[in-house]
Amino acid sequence: MNILFASSEVAPFIKTGGLADVAGSLPQALAAQGHDVRVILPLYEGVGQNWRDQMSYLLNFHVTLAWRTPYCGIFQLEKDGVTYYFVDNEYYFKRSQIYGHYDDGERFAFFSRAVIETPGHVGFTPDVIHCNDWQTALVPIYLLEERHRVPELSGAKSVYTIHNIEYQGRYGSQTLKDLFGLADGYFNEHMLSYHGDVNLMKGAIYAADFVTTVSPSYAQELQYPFYAHGLEGVIADNRNKVRGILNGIDTAAYDPWRDKGLARSYSAAQIAGKKDCKAALQRAAGLNEDPDVPIVACVSRLVKHKGFDLVTASIHEIMGMNAQMVVLGTGDWNYEEAFRHAASQYPGRFAAHMMYSASLSTAIYGGADIFLMPSEAEPCGLSQMIAMRYGTVPVVRETGGLKDTVYPYNKFTGEGRGFTFANISAHDMMWVLREAVDLYHNNKKAWKALIKAGMTADFSWNKSAGEYLEIYSWLTGK
Repeated sequence: MNILFASSEVAPFIKTGGLADVAGSLPQALAAQGHDVRVILPLYEGVGQNWRDQMSYLLNFHVTLAWRTPYCGIFQLEKDGVTYYFVDNEYYFKRSQIYGHYDDGERFAFFSRAVIETPGHVGFTPDVIHCNDWQTALVPIYLLEERHRVPELSGAKSVYTIHNIEYQGRYGSQTLKDLFGLADGYFNEHMLSYHGDVNLMKGAIYAADFVTTVSPSYAQELQYPFYAHGLEGVIADNRNKVRGILNGIDTAAYDPWRDKGLARSYSAAQIAGKKDCKAALQRAAGLNEDPDVPIVACVSRLVKHKGFDLVTASIHEIMGMNAQMVVLGTGDWNYEEAFRHAASQYPGRFAAHMMYSASLSTAIYGGADIFLMPSEAEPCGLSQMIAMRYGTVPVVRETGGLKDTVYPYNKFTGEGRGFTFANISAHDMMWVLREAVDLYHNNKKAWKALIKAGMTADFSWNKSAGEYLEIYSWLTGK
């Protein structure tokens, strides 16, 4: 099967969040099963020279974007059985940040047109075009017309994945023709019209042949206003073609036995090395070296929907337990300031690192005992899976992918992978966090069983890739 995977970011070339991890891992898993998989992404300024040196120039053409015909260069790179196409246009992509510009709508409309037009120029006939989030939401819409004009697209089906419904690509109605080059007929309730504006994600949900989300629970949650950010009716209207498929993680990259960033390697069968990693984390983070005190960790963007109102409200209660805490991340000023203040109040017991650090992140996953993730909403979440992979026991709220991956500890049977709570409540969070800390101190056997359950769980892309292939086969008949 021929699969074209379109994404605005792809690891390891360029990354701001979980989308890049998915776009980096899923195509490789599909290719490993014998399919011809090609990934297309913008050639941003942030793509490193080490990758540019491995690319080869393929061709160029002019994209049709409303009244504009901007240049589009295609560079190619082969890696791990996958062909990568990099879309070159310095006016749109030679910028210090990949998102957050006044003309993002135009930039990603150009990219979407490039996704549609590239197959005809490179001689690739995709059976499926798999696009992701609002940045590629125009692809299924453009495909409605172009599959009848471009021979290479005649049999192509579109799959659209919602990674985070909060960001939808909403613009004024005047953009329909002038910016996106679409006829007035697309401005209707069953396509792009949304409260007088153009909503790209809404259009993609209606136009795509199939829609997926990044976890089964998230697919259900999106039918409720709290989670759907105004698109609950659209999801409900298309529920017969919506399916939740849990993301995986790159289990080769996240492997404590092979991870060179850890102080010492370890595995589920040989767990002793985690003690050395804990000591190394305490030194690196500025915590007191104490092997007997559990470390509670957060690695996250510090924003409201990640549940940090609950954490900041509970700092003194957490410090009232026999525990340490480390927080790594950046975000809203009020959370950063609360954590800095806590670090000054509780020196050696509370560490606040308001930055992004790959090395410290690895040290936290490897050295912490408890990973706290109290998200108000979490489409899938990768951090809890990475934490379990490194033997760090998660405490999470039951939402989205957190609910689908963290099975709560049952003190009667000993089953489970972590601790969970249902309500958006600091009280409920603290109840289960106390349970976790208590188990750590008073039942080492049960605690080790939790660690092993998390480390031996299968979070690879193999199962998820199989589910995507089921959808592709159903759509194409192949």
